Amino acid sequence: MKLYGSFTSPFVRHCRIALLESTLDYEFIETDQAASATLSPTKRVPLLQDGELTLTDSSAILRYIRNKSAVPFIASASQFDQYCMINTALDSTINLFFLARDGVGIERYEYTLRQAQRIESILVALEQLKLPLHGPFDDVQIRLGCYLSWAVFRQRINIDNYPRMKLFLAAIERQPFFIETAPSA
Repeated sequence: MKLYGSFTSPFVRHCRIALLESTLDYEFIETDQAASATLSPTKRVPLLQDGELTLTDSSAILRYIRNKSAVPFIASASQFDQYCMINTALDSTINLFFLARDGVGIERYEYTLRQAQRIESILVALEQLKLPLHGPFDDVQIRLGCYLSWAVFRQRINIDNYPRMKLFLAAIERQPFFIETAPSA
């Protein structure tokens, strides 16, 4: 099994954590934007290849890894909704990050302002969750940790006004799998 991705991608990080938690044999292959555009029809990472099977979305990859490890992926519809809400915030935050990096004035466009409002609205909703301060963590919590860690690392959000999420992030970042997958640049 081969997982292609970047060390800084929060989507890839979640897949790497799932693989570390499993007993599956895998190889991680660092991939940049140019290579991912060639390898995947989605032109992004992660990408998983296992024999004839190729998966191009982190959620599909996570489900595959968890099923192959006999571990449930997400147990309920409400948990899956939380997971999807985190993905929405993550997608919006990443899009704004790349637009800003390319010199787009985010505050000048209705679309980008709506994305920023979406992120803030989701952060308010996520702050209401009962977040554990010790593991084991489920995939909703791992996804949230990957998002918060990346967004704070990239200085895309400030969680000082979200005390539950701030405590949660501090707790999950102390976990061995989180330390092992932390981006360095």
